[in-house]
Amino acid sequence: MIDNSSIENLKNRIDIVDVIGSYIELKKSGANFKGLCPFHSEKSPSFVVSPSKQIYHCFGCHASGDAIKFVMDYEKLSYPETIEKLASMYHFSLDYTKSKSSEHKSDILLKTNIFFIRNLERQKTAKDYLLQRGIYESSIERFEIGYAPSSGEFMGFLQKEGFSKEEALKYGLTAKDENRRFYARFIERITFPIYDPRGNLVGFGGRTISNHPAKYINSPQTNYFNKSRLLYGYHLAKDRIFKEGRIIVTEGYLDTIMLHQAGFKEAVATLGTALTKEHLPLLRKGEPKVILSYDGDSAGIEAAFKAARLLSITGIKGGVVIFGEGADPADMIKNGKSDVVKQLFLHPKSFIEFCLEMIVKRYDLNDPMQKESALKEAKTYLFSLSEILQQEYRSFLATLLHTDERVIGTKRTRVSNLQNSSVKEDISELTLIKTLLNKSELIDDVLDVIDVSMFQTHKEEFSLLIEGKKDDPKLVAIEIRDNIKEYGKEDIRQQLLFFLIKYYNALLRNVTKKRDISFEKKNYLIRKMRDKINRLKKGELVSYESLSTI
Repeated sequence: MIDNSSIENLKNRIDIVDVIGSYIELKKSGANFKGLCPFHSEKSPSFVVSPSKQIYHCFGCHASGDAIKFVMDYEKLSYPETIEKLASMYHFSLDYTKSKSSEHKSDILLKTNIFFIRNLERQKTAKDYLLQRGIYESSIERFEIGYAPSSGEFMGFLQKEGFSKEEALKYGLTAKDENRRFYARFIERITFPIYDPRGNLVGFGGRTISNHPAKYINSPQTNYFNKSRLLYGYHLAKDRIFKEGRIIVTEGYLDTIMLHQAGFKEAVATLGTALTKEHLPLLRKGEPKVILSYDGDSAGIEAAFKAARLLSITGIKGGVVIFGEGADPADMIKNGKSDVVKQLFLHPKSFIEFCLEMIVKRYDLNDPMQKESALKEAKTYLFSLSEILQQEYRSFLATLLHTDERVIGTKRTRVSNLQNSSVKEDISELTLIKTLLNKSELIDDVLDVIDVSMFQTHKEEFSLLIEGKKDDPKLVAIEIRDNIKEYGKEDIRQQLLFFLIKYYNALLRNVTKKRDISFEKKNYLIRKMRDKINRLKKGELVSYESLSTI
C-alpha cells in the first residue's frame, strides 16, 4: 500500500491547473481558468478550474473534484493507479507500507523474470522459434519474453539469490512431486511474465518447445495470482483501450504480441481459460467495445460463443471476429494480412447475431422436433436480453429458423420479465436486491431482520440471491438495469427500516381482517405488530419473526 503521508506530500506538490492543463486546453478567466469539459460534449466552455481552491467544476454536467479525481475519471484509473500516475508526472518518489512477505514476493518474481530474460539470449532454439513466428526483437524486449531452463538450473538460481524452495512454492515458481521433492514449475519453456492492471508482476505463462503434452502452463492460483481476473498485456494496452474505446480479446499470448506489433495495441489475452464473469470488471473499465478475436477451430468457436453469450447478457457492447481455415490472429499478421485483420476488426459480427447463429446451427432444421428445440433454446437466450434488443432480433431469428416471425412470440419469459412494463414490479425490493448483489458482505446482517417471505413481488429473485446464484439471468437482468439504483452503505439501514415498516404495516392490515383466529390471538398479534412498527420508527432494526411462530 502507498503510505498515507506520502500521498499527502504528493497532494501538496501537485497543481491542479498543471495537471488538468496537460489533458485539455485551459484559458485564464479572472482568478480562474476555463475550458471545454472533457466529460460531456459542449461548444461553449463551462468547465472551471480554481487554482486557489485546487478544485474544478463543470456547470454543464456538474462534474467536480480535485486533481486526483480528474485523472481518475479522465483516464479511468483506480485511486492507487492515479496516485502513481501523478507521482510519475511530478517525478515524486512514493513510500509504500509493505509487509516483509510482499516485498520478498516482488523481489523473487522480478529476479526470476530477469533470470528468464537473460536465459533466452543463451537459448538459440527458443529465440529462433520466436523469430520464426514473426515476433520482432523489439516485441521480445517490450513483452519481456524469456526462457526457463532445466529444473536443476532454476534451483541453482534460487540458492544463489538466497530464496528458499518454500518461498518459491508460495509464489508458484516451484512445485512438489509425489515424493514431496521440489522441482521448478517452468522447465524448458518460453516464458511470458504476467502483470496485473497496475503493472505489478504477479506470475508467468510458459510455452513448451520440447513437445511437452501441456503446450502452455500458467502460474497456479495463489494469493497473488488469479488467472480468471487477469488479462495478459492489459498493463501495456490500457492507455490505448481508453483512447480508442475498444479492447481486443484473444486466446493466446502470441496473438496479443503479434497484434501489438501490427499496431493493434489494445489487444489482450485470457490466460488459457475461458472468459468468465470475473473478467467483467476489467472489461468494463472505460466502457470499451469488446472484440472477441478467436481462432477458427471448433474450440475457438465454442469459446467465442460462451464469451459472446456472457457479454451480451450482461449488457457489454461488441462483436466477434472468427479467423477461418484454422488460422489465428498471429498467423494473419505474420502472413502480411494486417489490412484484412483491420477490416475484420472494423466490422465484427455482433454478439447477439453470432449467438443466435451458433444456437440454430446445432440443430437439423429439417427435423421438426429439432427445429422446435432450436426455437426453444434461441428464445431462452433472446429473452434474456433487453426488450428493445428482443424486438430488434426477432426477425433475424425467424429468418435463421425459416419460420414466421409470429412464431417467435412477444410474450416475455420468466428470465426477462423484470424489464416488462406489464409485469408488476416493486422498485424498493429490486433496489435492495441490487444493493446486496454488489455488496454481498451485507447479506448476513440483512438476513437477521429480513426473510424471503417478506418479498411480495420478487421473492424468487431474493431466493436466488441468498442461494448465491448470481449468474442466474434473473439476477443479471437486475444488475444491468440502469433504472434500478443501488443504496450506499450509509443508506442501507434507513432503507431497511422503510422496507420493514412497509411489510409490518401490511401484515397488521392482514391480521386485522383475519376471521379464522380467536379474539385474544388477534389482539396479541396486533399489539405485537404495532410494537415492531413503533420500534422501527424509532430507528431500531427488529429481528424477523414468522407470523406462525409469534
